[in-house]
Amino acid sequence: MTERVLTGDRVTGKLHLGHYAGSLQNRVALQEQYETFVLLADVQALTTHFEQPGLIRSHLREIALDYLAAGIDPGRSTIFVQSMIPEIAELTVFYSMFVTVNVLRHNPTVKAESKTGGLDDMYYGFLGYPVSQAADITFCKATIVPVGEDQLPHLELARKIVRRFNELYRPVLVEPAALISETSRLAGIDGHIKMSKSRGNSIALDSSPEEVAVQIKKAVTDPERIRKSDPGHPDICPIYAYHRAFRKDGSLEIREACEQGRIGCSACKGLIISALEQLLEPMRQRRTYYAARPALVDDILMSGTRRAREVAQSTMQEIREAMSLDYF
Repeated sequence: MTERVLTGDRVTGKLHLGHYAGSLQNRVALQEQYETFVLLADVQALTTHFEQPGLIRSHLREIALDYLAAGIDPGRSTIFVQSMIPEIAELTVFYSMFVTVNVLRHNPTVKAESKTGGLDDMYYGFLGYPVSQAADITFCKATIVPVGEDQLPHLELARKIVRRFNELYRPVLVEPAALISETSRLAGIDGHIKMSKSRGNSIALDSSPEEVAVQIKKAVTDPERIRKSDPGHPDICPIYAYHRAFRKDGSLEIREACEQGRIGCSACKGLIISALEQLLEPMRQRRTYYAARPALVDDILMSGTRRAREVAQSTMQEIREAMSLDYF
């Protein structure tokens, strides 16, 4: 059986450096080895943005441009729109019949959200988000799902759903394996542990050179370091995290110089600005090419969605036969 990867993003805004370090660069590499499906998760974006469908509509094409700019090759990867695959919604309903509410309430993501809104105020769509993800993974019989450690509970539920379905009906579904990302979470420029669109502490992949420089220059560094000669603490500095992510070969040298007070924060930031320019300039060129050809981007999305729909229909035929729902 051909190994198949399923990956993607919720359509909630432009992608940023954290996405690139955590997943995008890995996807570019994986598409050279495996059959890769890349999901534009617009339905799951509605779990938190259901009152702003217009934003989701515009974000979908922005993220598609981010994918193409980062190096996702539509000739190697199937980029598709979640809401245009009705079989995913159908699978979500079927799976929800044998996933208990109690299991969903104990999902770490749901529990974290309940701290602010409370479980009584939790929307049904958000509570069932992990079931929807299981449908995303299994409609194409993905064998590999790249995840960070914080996403492992979602994948484990998908694996349990697969086992439960195969036990109840017939062994139709494939149990996916996790491919754990070795890249640590990229800190935000405000020093927060995670770069995030919602916190406004991210650097978008389509940022201009000037925008990148401004963001890096205002980024927080080691709060305990006052003078250049003071010994630094790289492990609590977001800029050092960027060195590890985008200047791997020079990061050890930076660590030693920082700890010994031989390099100041300004010079350290200058090196990162240069490294990010080398990373982002080719992306800007690819993005400019595709942005000037919106019909081509639409064709890529429609073609990928047609391909995903064909796979989904084949899977659903097997599902319906296994569940004795193939009446006619």
